Amino acid sequence: MSMRVLVAPQQFKGTLTARQAAEAIARGVKAGLPDAELDLAPIADGGIGTVDALVLSQAGGEDRVAAVTGPLGKALLAHWGYLPGARDKPALGVVEMAAASGLTLVPAPERSVLDAHTVGTGELMRAALDAGCRRLLVGAGDSGTCDGGTGAAMALGARFLDAKGQPLPPGPRHLERLDRIDLTGLDPRLKGCALTVLADVVNPLLGETGTARVYGPQKGADTDEIDFLDETLLHFSLVVQRQLGLALHPEQGAGAAGGLAYGLAVLCGAKISRGFDVVSEALGLFQRVGEAEVVLTGEGQIDLQTAYAKGPWSLGRLARMQKKKVVAFAGVVSGGSGSATKDVFDDVIQVTPTGELPSAAEAERLLFEAARRWALSPRRRITVETEQK
Repeated sequence: MSMRVLVAPQQFKGTLTARQAAEAIARGVKAGLPDAELDLAPIADGGIGTVDALVLSQAGGEDRVAAVTGPLGKALLAHWGYLPGARDKPALGVVEMAAASGLTLVPAPERSVLDAHTVGTGELMRAALDAGCRRLLVGAGDSGTCDGGTGAAMALGARFLDAKGQPLPPGPRHLERLDRIDLTGLDPRLKGCALTVLADVVNPLLGETGTARVYGPQKGADTDEIDFLDETLLHFSLVVQRQLGLALHPEQGAGAAGGLAYGLAVLCGAKISRGFDVVSEALGLFQRVGEAEVVLTGEGQIDLQTAYAKGPWSLGRLARMQKKKVVAFAGVVSGGSGSATKDVFDDVIQVTPTGELPSAAEAERLLFEAARRWALSPRRRITVETEQK
């Protein structure tokens, strides 16, 4: 009797897209279990791959391109998704902030989180509005920024003024001088737009589990810069509270994408939702998990951050609710991840023997081999030497 396997990884950041990862795992499973029935469902949680997942989920979905400003001011082309409307629903635009303001857009030696901004994300949103979209999803994940979404709001017409009434340049470096926010020029189309931010994590804006302290280091921030970013975002939220009467910073997910979720919520009226939930519904994952005997997922690195409701963790929780076995593949498994993932994964398989991320071609081969070995294992599981053990 054949085994039905749901293959639903997220992107392996910097090496494989979610679709490439799913195809590599599927080939590996087929090599070990030729009779296996495979259901491929590449997933996303608001980060890279969200546009692909949602565009492919609906007939007539289109991948479009817009010229935008990158996180450090360099012009670039960024993709976004257009989904045509129906009789009772207007057209839907799907924007990945990672496509315009993502960490991978700037080489590591050039990264400066104090100067990086989300202006390009706002420009992508404007492109969707120009195309007639009156529903807008903004994926808030895989960011290279920590500006509280102020750059995106600038691109949409907001102004951030110092005590002398002069507009501030984009980037968190200047936000400590913020005195007043001018929303009179905000794009009026936003009032008639159903705007939702797809948060890839549940972190709040501020504090020990806030966006600066948890994600600042991976964006290149040192200890002093992390303190500065957290204090600057606090100052920003206090100005918002004083001027607009809004205090959303404790909300789960407000810290997604360097606080982009918070900024779009308080300045543009956005609703914050979990990105995985929206993608899961579009892909029909609940039913597809129920039809599978085992779920294979994964991402580039499984660590403590995985348990902040990242895509594979959320899928694992969904599968566990239906009493399904869940196996996660990862390029790297970081120390301490076991305690964060043991409740959702039956097994975590490190693909790379050295724990270092390989090239895309090598990553595809390693993922194929790991899936093949899992499929050939008598108990359909494999244990490798990782820090988790």
